[in-house]
Amino acid sequence: MTTVAETEVSQLAQSPAWLRVKTAASALHPLQSANGAIENPEDHGLARSLVDDLTSGIAELAPQFPHDAAYLDAVQQDFHRWADEGFGVPDFFDSLVLFQPQEHRVDGLTHLVVFPMYTQNGSRNRLVEAVLVQVIWPDFVADLEASDYSNKLFVPIRFLDFTEGYDTNSAVLFPETVAMRQIPTFTWGAIFADREAARFRRVLRAAVDVTKLDLPDEAAALLDDQQLTEETFVMWDLIHDRTHMRGDLPFDPFMIKQRMPFFLYSLEELRCDLAAFRESVAIDRRIAALAEPTDEQLELARHARLVQYCVIFDRIFRFAITGSRVRNYDGLGGQLLFAWLHQHHVLHWTDTQLAFEWDKVPDCVNELGAEIEHLYWCSIDRPKIAHWLAAYKLVSGTVEPHPASVWKTGDLPLNGLPRELTDLIMDDEFPLSMFYEAFEKKMRDVIASTSGITGTTA
Repeated sequence: MTTVAETEVSQLAQSPAWLRVKTAASALHPLQSANGAIENPEDHGLARSLVDDLTSGIAELAPQFPHDAAYLDAVQQDFHRWADEGFGVPDFFDSLVLFQPQEHRVDGLTHLVVFPMYTQNGSRNRLVEAVLVQVIWPDFVADLEASDYSNKLFVPIRFLDFTEGYDTNSAVLFPETVAMRQIPTFTWGAIFADREAARFRRVLRAAVDVTKLDLPDEAAALLDDQQLTEETFVMWDLIHDRTHMRGDLPFDPFMIKQRMPFFLYSLEELRCDLAAFRESVAIDRRIAALAEPTDEQLELARHARLVQYCVIFDRIFRFAITGSRVRNYDGLGGQLLFAWLHQHHVLHWTDTQLAFEWDKVPDCVNELGAEIEHLYWCSIDRPKIAHWLAAYKLVSGTVEPHPASVWKTGDLPLNGLPRELTDLIMDDEFPLSMFYEAFEKKMRDVIASTSGITGTTA
């Protein structure tokens, strides 16, 4: 399958047909309610005109995406049916099931994606959004996925252009966010590695300045190389994403619709990141033990070491201080990793300067991963509440809870319903440490500036 040349990609994002799609989609937003419907009949004439503009733009662009021909034809039909049926709650099931980007993981391949959907970390309203994306699929990642790290659903992508719903922190494109009449078996999940890499580089550069951290030369290369960082994040995400349903699990650890204490989600996300870290350590050490590694193996080992730096720095510098302090499970995961490294004497904050004992870091991080894995292994033999208590013990053994916490004192209604225990978790059960309070103030503007960032705007 051929891909679009770099000059053609640039022209694609500036083409009149794409700009027509983008403009029409954006103009529909103020007409739509939260569920995606256009409820005011007086707006239907304008909405129909906008749908005509949008679908004509899709039709004009479609020949440039022959691999998506069936989807692009169906999505036009879904838009016209939505208009013909009076702009009720949109149903794009028919076109969604025909969009199968996981079948075309070719480096540089482009997709046009248009759906009524919400964007995670952005609006929860299902508005019409349009995104031009490009697949990132370097050879070494293709080799990893074809061997020990199979993940048929994983599609790493970069932004070419987008409507307002993605001018946010959202770095994922998931089919479950689309408005549809029934839930199909989801066959793909896309992650914007360019946004992940760009905000990582911006935050790391600022954090190094604030903490006076002396970056290892290999890690410092990430600051000036967007492509290298993108590829590193693709490797990280490949292993992270597949880990959610692998290993000794407490049935299904990531039931988002199941109401649980937020620190359980912290542990699940951190478990998957530390799995990527662990596997990267193993890959690097396996290649280092070879008598005559090939150039390809040496390059893979380099990416494996860079994944380790990215997991640590993204977790402790960005995750820990991003978002509100209301049940911030990703934030807590970053706090836990930082405190674990500090309390095991491989991370030092001395004389207002941050330093790592890098030769000891891999095994120390892997020990935390092993603690979480053991918690999961034990969970299958424990009642739910006992598992929750054990998880709290693991986290609170490293990250200090709020002094007013009922969970900390242990004065809990253990004979009641699980939701009663969840209700007693404080919004900020594990407040920022004094280090993080000061660090967050210095990094606040930098963190805010990464909203809407892409690889070309970093």
